[in-house]
Amino acid sequence: MPLFENGQIIEDTWQITQDEQVLPTGDVLVPLSRLAEGLGRNGGGRLGVILSTADRVEDLAAALPRLDLVCLTFPIFRDGRPFTQARALREHLHYKGIVRVSGHFLPDQYEFLLRCGVDQVVIPEGSDGQVWQDAHTRFTIAYQPSLLNERAEGLGFRRWLSA
Repeated sequence: MPLFENGQIIEDTWQITQDEQVLPTGDVLVPLSRLAEGLGRNGGGRLGVILSTADRVEDLAAALPRLDLVCLTFPIFRDGRPFTQARALREHLHYKGIVRVSGHFLPDQYEFLLRCGVDQVVIPEGSDGQVWQDAHTRFTIAYQPSLLNERAEGLGFRRWLSA
């Protein structure tokens, strides 16, 4: 599946390891159930973890300094918990690595994902990259506070007003 980052399609160098597979060398993404094994491996390469919506990001607090990527999964379109997980990783746990999302979401949600702290999205195979690029530039004003280096407009601006 292609990756979309900073308005561009990029190559994915990460290998996803399922529950029964031997951990490969190189950059590897493991499910949360295999995180301890991934942290203990001796091979070179970066380590990332895949979280489901049922997983608590707070459980990663001790491991976050050793993780290069956290992948959040949208199981269905109408489940917005990965937005909250991304925001919690950035705002509460101060995670500086890559936050990626995969699963069921739309190009129209791309800017919202960025505002929550997501760096990369796994877009469906065969998707038109231009649709995702257009979604990246379509909206220029946002009303909610963001993790991006910007200020919100309108009611979201109240957060910074002095009393």
